[in-house]
Amino acid sequence: MFYRVKAKFRPETAAGLSEKLKDGTIQNQNPDGGEIIDGLNRAVVNESGQIEFSIVCYCSTPLAHERATVLDKHFDALTTEVIEGYEEHEGRPFMDYLQECISLKETSN
Repeated sequence: MFYRVKAKFRPETAAGLSEKLKDGTIQNQNPDGGEIIDGLNRAVVNESGQIEFSIVCYCSTPLAHERATVLDKHFDALTTEVIEGYEEHEGRPFMDYLQECISLKETSN
């Protein structure tokens, strides 16, 4: 099934998430690593600061494995809604926002 995901990102986890994206930790995760990466690449930050993206998952509980391994470590207030297929969302690319969070933390230290 396809899901629309909305969540609030925890900026304090930005460096850790970025490292996992770069070192292959998430990509190599079976069975959903590639889909998590693709979903985060589709993700945007909307005007209210909420992250939105679409993702496919075949778990009986929506995003059970994705949440346990990645999403719940980096996002709060995560909601899912069944949709027909991948969607594009209005907003700033999440990956740009992720790098901005890292830069802001580095300059504040």
